[in-house]
Amino acid sequence: MATFNLRRFSDPDGLKRIRPEHLLALLRPHEAFFSGRKVMLPPDGHADGLDYPALVGVLMTPGSDTPRELADALFLIHEMATTEGMDALLDEAAKNGVILNSSPDPTPADVAVQLYLLRRDLLERKHAEQYLLRPRSYEHFQTTAKEPPELNTPTEETLRALEQDLDDWFEKKHRGRGSRVFCWVRDDGVWFLVRHGEPYKREGSIEDGESTSVFYRPEKHDVIVYDPAIGEIRINARSKGEKELYRTKFGLHLFGDEDFFPGTSKYTLEPLRTDGAMSLVCTDIDGMEWVRLREIQFYWGGAFHEIETRKADDYFAALEASGRSMPAKARIIRATFQIKFADSKTPRSVVIRPSNIAQYTRDADSALVEDWLTRRGFILTEKEGEHEDAEETALART
Repeated sequence: MATFNLRRFSDPDGLKRIRPEHLLALLRPHEAFFSGRKVMLPPDGHADGLDYPALVGVLMTPGSDTPRELADALFLIHEMATTEGMDALLDEAAKNGVILNSSPDPTPADVAVQLYLLRRDLLERKHAEQYLLRPRSYEHFQTTAKEPPELNTPTEETLRALEQDLDDWFEKKHRGRGSRVFCWVRDDGVWFLVRHGEPYKREGSIEDGESTSVFYRPEKHDVIVYDPAIGEIRINARSKGEKELYRTKFGLHLFGDEDFFPGTSKYTLEPLRTDGAMSLVCTDIDGMEWVRLREIQFYWGGAFHEIETRKADDYFAALEASGRSMPAKARIIRATFQIKFADSKTPRSVVIRPSNIAQYTRDADSALVEDWLTRRGFILTEKEGEHEDAEETALART
């Protein structure tokens, strides 16, 4: 966290929202820093002697001597010193058996400072949690495992090993070390938040009336969610490299396989939505007589992992007869086609699941079917495969 975040405490009133004894306890480990800036902290038991204007003067002029831990502490406290933050911190303290000061009228800042002093890890966790539910877009990677595994809360050892691998990559990419991975098991999946640094930035600033600059490393939060209902990981991150990092390292540390979530999509079912019945045309494929869509699955997600399955002898014919249309927002996660081959009186089934799964009744059918899938746009080119999940993000914004 950048030291210039200390400037958020730009007036004495901001510091006075914290009970003096709590503020003194927070500042005491950094007494040498303040004395070096000619500000003396009062002895314990005399917190009413705090010189607030002098403290603000120090916090408004951070420098290379400013303790990183102090900057981080005040940043976290400022972020969580809201009414909603206080409620969340009080609940977290009670849940973990942390007894806060019994003052009848604590301010949100009081609660945040106390929890920092007693259980910094809980304050960091609740601070990180607020980034989970912000609107964001995801790219999706689905496992090829036939039975998607459940995922319990990873152990601390697993998370620390994951952080080590992430740090190795971040360091090579000039983003620094010190990443943190937070985990929440929710009704709609297992959610992870990765806090890490960005490349350094330099910004102009004014100090003592002179033009200077602030050099700092910004903070970034990425979100990764595993959905056990369909064996899918979805990733919100800025760069292609970060997405690849999370795809492989989360697969490795959670399921023992870097390619547990294949990185390149082969199949897409979007032609069913965009082209309708025309996507089933096969007159240009020797050896295939007709294709019908017998079953389609839509993924609505949500807290209860809602999956809608629609079946019909001919799904598109059923839609036309009833005057209905295919859902525009739900993701298509599975389709079962009935195909009449020229060499057989009995139609055979083919099941397609994005991004890499095709199941055939008879393996020998694969060459013909792959040709048909390619011509109708169900098989992605390499470039399309890289962007297939990104194109779906408008359907998956949360």
